[in-house]
Amino acid sequence: MSPRRSRHGAPRLRDRDLAATWQVVSVLLDYPSEAWRERLPVLVEVVTTLPQEVRRPLERFLGAASAAGLGELQRDYVETFDVTRRCCLYLTYFAHGDTRKRGLALVQFKQAYRRAGVELDAEELPDHLSVVLEFGASYDRDTAWLLLNDHRAGVEMLRIALAERTSPWHDVVTALVATLPALKGEDHDKVAALVAQGPPAEEVGLDLAPYALDPRLNPRPSESVELGHTIPVGAP
Repeated sequence: MSPRRSRHGAPRLRDRDLAATWQVVSVLLDYPSEAWRERLPVLVEVVTTLPQEVRRPLERFLGAASAAGLGELQRDYVETFDVTRRCCLYLTYFAHGDTRKRGLALVQFKQAYRRAGVELDAEELPDHLSVVLEFGASYDRDTAWLLLNDHRAGVEMLRIALAERTSPWHDVVTALVATLPALKGEDHDKVAALVAQGPPAEEVGLDLAPYALDPRLNPRPSESVELGHTIPVGAP
C-alpha cells in the first residue's frame, strides 16, 4: 500500500493533476516578484488542463493577479502572510506555535526531505507550504502527502483566515484543499481549537536556536530555497 493512502485516504486527483496543482499552488504562494509575474501566463495554460474543482479557484486568482499591479500584490502579500499570524504559511507554526516542540518538528521535515535526496538551503525553513508542495510535485508525492495531512488542521486554519480577510489567496488555498481528504474527527477538533485559541505559546526561557520560531523572522522561499519550481505540464 502506498504511504499516502495510509493517511486519511487516497488523493482526490490523478497523480498528474495532483502534481500540477501542487506545483501551481507552490508558485502562487511564493512572494510576488517580477519573475513571479512573468510566469503567470504559463500557469494559466497549466490550469486549463486541471479538473474544475481546482481549476476554477486558480483561474479566479490568476485573473485577479494578472489585473493587479505588482506593487499592490506585494503589499497585499506582506500584509497577509508576513504580518497576520493566522495566515502563516509555515505548517508547524499552527501545530506548535512559539514553543520548543516546533524546533523538533522542523528537524523532522528536513529529515523527510533528506531521505528523498533533497537538501534545502541551510537558512530555509522546510515547513513553508510552497516548499512542501514543490517537494511533493517534483520529488516525493507520498512523503509530501503525509506531511500535509499531518498538518491538515493548519491548512484549514489558513484557508479560514484567508476567507475572513477576503484575500485573493483564499482561492489558491481552496484549490490545495480540494486535493486533500475531507476533514475528519480529530482534525475538526484541532481546527476549532486553533480558531478559538490560536497556536500554542511558550514565552518563558524560549531558546530560538537553531531556528527562529516566529515565522515572520525567516526568509521567504524566493530568497533562499534551492527547489526549482518546475511546472510539470503533463507530468506522469
